[in-house]
Amino acid sequence: MQQQQDPLYNRKEAAKFLGVTEGTLAVWKTTKRYPLPVIKIGRLVRYRQSDLLKFLDERTDPQK
Repeated sequence: MQQQQDPLYNRKEAAKFLGVTEGTLAVWKTTKRYPLPVIKIGRLVRYRQSDLLKFLDERTDPQK
């Protein structure tokens, strides 16, 4: 079974992708303000591109 690649972004890349700061992502994770899943690899934090796209899609106002 072959899986399709889902790129992983570090915090800096994910912040740039979402248009927020790295600190904002860290606060969201700590306070659980938004249910944005992270992948922990040792001390490293990674975000799946599909999760970032879903996060944006869920917050897109269809009226605009």
